[in-house]
Parts: sequence; C-alpha cells; structure tokens
Amino acid sequence: MTFDKTALTDLNAAVARWERGTLAKTLERMPERRQTFVTQSGVPVNRVYTPLDVAELDYLRDLGLPGEYPFTRSIHATGHRGKLWTMRMFAGFGTAEETNARYRYLLEQGNTGLSVAFDLPTLMGYDTDAPEALGEFGKCGVAVSSLRDMEILFDGIPLGEVSTSMTINSPAAIIWAFYIAAAEKQGVPMERLSGTLQNDILKEYIAQKEFIFPPEPSMRLVTDTIEFAARHMPLWNSISISGYHIREAGSTAAQELAFTLANGLEYVRWGLRRGLDIDEFAPRLSFFFNVHNDFFEEIAKLRAARRIWARELRETFKAQNPRSWLMRFHTQTAGVSLTAQQPEVNLVRVALQALAAVLGGTQSLHTNSLDEALALPSEHAVTLALRTQQVIAEESGVANTIDPLGGSYYVEALTNQTERAVYEYFRRIDELGGVIPAIEAGFFQQEIAEASYRQQRAVDAGEQIIVGVNRYISGETPAIPILRMDPDGYDRQVARLNHLRQTRDSTRVQAALDALRAACQGSANVMPYLLECAHAYATLGEITDVMREVFGVYHEPVMI
Repeated sequence: MTFDKTALTDLNAAVARWERGTLAKTLERMPERRQTFVTQSGVPVNRVYTPLDVAELDYLRDLGLPGEYPFTRSIHATGHRGKLWTMRMFAGFGTAEETNARYRYLLEQGNTGLSVAFDLPTLMGYDTDAPEALGEFGKCGVAVSSLRDMEILFDGIPLGEVSTSMTINSPAAIIWAFYIAAAEKQGVPMERLSGTLQNDILKEYIAQKEFIFPPEPSMRLVTDTIEFAARHMPLWNSISISGYHIREAGSTAAQELAFTLANGLEYVRWGLRRGLDIDEFAPRLSFFFNVHNDFFEEIAKLRAARRIWARELRETFKAQNPRSWLMRFHTQTAGVSLTAQQPEVNLVRVALQALAAVLGGTQSLHTNSLDEALALPSEHAVTLALRTQQVIAEESGVANTIDPLGGSYYVEALTNQTERAVYEYFRRIDELGGVIPAIEAGFFQQEIAEASYRQQRAVDAGEQIIVGVNRYISGETPAIPILRMDPDGYDRQVARLNHLRQTRDSTRVQAALDALRAACQGSANVMPYLLECAHAYATLGEITDVMREVFGVYHEPVMI
C-alpha cells in the first residue's frame, strides 16, 4: 500500500472538517458554476481529489518505474528524454504526384515519419476508373490503383530510411504488397522496411464501415499479414489496432479503449490459432488512439491502456518476452472536434489535444490542421499543425521528465476508473461470445450510437460547450484558403491506368491472379501471391475482384 491507514483516517476527518467549514462558507458566498461537473465522456468529476481517492494504490504493482511492468508511466525508461515521438503527419490527396510533393515538403519542414491517406475508391478496393469510384477520386486521400502509383508516390523518398504508416484496412494486404514491391524496385529488401499497416478490420465493422469481405476471411487476411511480418519483416508493425475511428463515431473514452483492446486481444487469439508463438508476433502489434478535448481524461486513458495491455499479455496470454507486454501507440488529435465556425480556434483545440498525447506518453503523433472541417489541409495549415508539435517538443519543457502527471490524485483515480470501465466491457463482450459475435449482434454499434446521441443532446442543450458553435458565436464568414487539387489529375490517372493495362505482360498478370485465387480458396498465406500480383502490375481492382469472387462481400445486418 502506498498510503498509511492511520494517515488516511486522519485525512478523512480533515476532509469532513473542510467540507463543513471552509467549503460550506465559500459556497454560501460563491456558488459553483454548475450543479455537477463531468468529463467529456460524462464521467462525474469530484470537487477535489486526495489520497482517499487512490487509497488502494500500490505503487510498484499499479504504476511501476518507467520502462518496467506494468508500464503505466512509460514503456521506455527514458520516455521522451531519450527520443521524441515521431511527428507523423497524415497526408494524401489527388494523384500520386501531388501527394509525393506534399511528402517531400513535410520532410523538409521536420516531419519525421510519413503517413499515407488513401482515397475512398482505394479504401474500398476499386481502381480509379471503376464505375463504383465515380466522383470520389483523390478527395479524402491519394489514389493508388497499382504498383505504378506506389512507385510514383514514393519517388525520390528512400524507403529504407523513412518509416511509413498506411491507413488502409480491407485491402491492406494488397496495398502493403504494392509498398513492398515499390521498395524492392528501389533496391530495398523487405526486411529493412519499417512502418505500420493499419490493417484493423474489426473496427471497420464496429465504426468506420469500410469493409469488403465477411469477418472470417477478413480475419484470415489480417492473420496472414501478421504471420508474414513476423517471419520476414522484423521492423514492421503488421497492424495498428485503432480506437481512433471508434471515438470519431461518437464513443466515450472508456468505450474507445475497451473496444480497441478487445479487438487487439482477438487478433492475438487468431495469431495463436494460426500456430504462431505469442512472442513471435506480439512485439510488432501496435495501437492508434484518438486524443479528444478533455485533457486529463485522455491522459488517464493512455496510461490505463498500457497497464491493461501489459497485464493481459503477461498474465492471460503468458507472453514471456517483455517486449510483448509493451503497448506502442500512435495518436491523432480529434477530427470530430474541429469546427467550420471560427476555424482558427481549432489551433487551440489541437494544441491541447497534442499536449495530452505527449503527456500520455505517445510514440507517434499526427496533429490535425485548422481547415479540416472545410477541406483537405492546405500547405499553410499543415505547417502550423506540424509546428504545434515542434513547439511542444522544443519549447514547452513537458518532454524533460517522464509522466509528469503521475501521482496526481485526480489522474491516478481517473486512470483506475477507466480501467474498471474497460474490464466491465470485457465482461459484457465475453457474455456475448466474443468480439465477432458481439459485432454480429450489433453490441458495439449500439453502445457507440447511444453515447453519440447523449453527447449531441448535451451540445444541443448547451450543457457541453463548443466555442464558436453553441457559445461565443461571431457570425463571421471564415476567410480560410482552401486546397485545390489539380483539375486534370483524374484524367492523368485514368490515362496511366489504361497505359499500364496495355503495356504490361498480360500473361504474367493472369497467371498471378489465378495463383492468388487458388491460394484464397485454400489455406496458404496469401502474401507471396499478392507480391507476385504486385510485381506483375495487376491492379488493385483486379486483385480485390478475385478475393470478392472467393470470399464474397459483407452486408451489415439491419439493427432494429
């Protein structure tokens, strides 16, 4: 126990005296601003926190020292004193040429890692010129329809030296094959590549809805990538288990953490069923969290995340390698918190969210741009977003010590409270039979929908204030420069696709697709077959169509 029982008894008496005396007199003269105070997620917040709120805390059991189990304070012994977080700005729009120019610019401005945003057709496994893709080219990310696009996307960027994250899920294995093949064209073998594939299909069924295939074959593909990375790509994170989109869909902080961790543990189970040793693949599992406006709640969430993951991997799954217990995560500031009204205020929101991510111990961070409620980020806006991270890193002093809020009675109490809420969700998910049965029953979707509805009701009633939206409204029309894509980009992309189809070795393409079909029908790991398809310049749509033919497509059941 951290606190002496006699001292706690004395403290309890002192608090009671304070409430009867000092507090009561102050409230008579100066009532509090509202009857109840809650976090962004609706968790009640006490007036003051003392050791009484963390009376059961055992320092070594519950916190530990940085770099030691249970890693509540940090997964590294030196925290950000040894290495700053990777400043990884998410970017992609229009053609591969346009996005390549943005990547080069970001690297020149001090970006320390790349993060690829793909357009909707790519996310759904369609080529740019597919009828289903009409009107969506390049709008929410870059179009990548073949290895040729991937080569252009990273032209002049040494893939053996830069770490790349790719936000892609249903066709993740295909896009990863394009990336590996592009690196090989540069002369960089796959074992030297470092980066992260999002590849988190479970959260697609739960929140983002960019799924293609049914859950079972989709999980087979994810497990194939986990196995392939474990065997051939020691520096690559085969999956980024993502709470970001769960939070953007309207979940609370505790729901985001619980559902994300439940998904992560499900991926572990699938890896074990494949026959992999847990210490063979667990060290390369990574996570991705949202950081919202409630400063302390977000910090507590990230601290609880490390502790729960370490405990589950060590105690439940019996991992022996301490690296398997480490939760490494990327964070991104909350896109859903950005407002079209008074967009400059988004700079303040993003700065506070980024500071919470750093104090929560993130390994990697993307800061959203002030104009993202209006359009894709302009060069000016994205530079300010990057500079926000650089000011925190170089000027604020918060990276000089490890977990500076550790030991705060409020933060520790909130960390414990978040952990208890997560385990309660684990219990409910287990009662439904596990993650996939819970998805099919609509459990996650219903929980998120209800949380989102409660939050919107609070905003509409003025109980939750959004500056510039329901309080401090100016009525001014924002004068924000908007990013404009090359109007001829779509035509160039389609022409490149047509030229590719006419000039490639069609016999090799067909043989590669046939071999992939046979692999999908059997139980072989599909990655070697996808790599051959990539090198043959089969397109994303052609490859995905083979998988659609074998696996079928998923239609979400209607929940009543």
